[in-house]
Amino acid sequence: MERAKIIEIVNDFLVNEFEVDGDEIRNDANLKNTLGLDSLDYIDMVVIIESNFGVKLGEADFKKIITFDDFYDTIQHKIDEKVA
Repeated sequence: MERAKIIEIVNDFLVNEFEVDGDEIRNDANLKNTLGLDSLDYIDMVVIIESNFGVKLGEADFKKIITFDDFYDTIQHKIDEKVA
């Protein structure tokens, strides 16, 4: 899957499911600070990612994610691993 499509899907569910202001979603923005999610929100996010991309992100993955760019990269990497 192309990165642009990943970004489109992720940003769409962040805006629609988590009510994030689309203007706040920038590649270099801090994901955790911008989203302000609690632990239940992260569980919901994992489910949404799995249903949209067929990959699962775990706690170790989220610990490495700082920016939205990192988030997109992690999803892309998981998809690439699955295909390989």
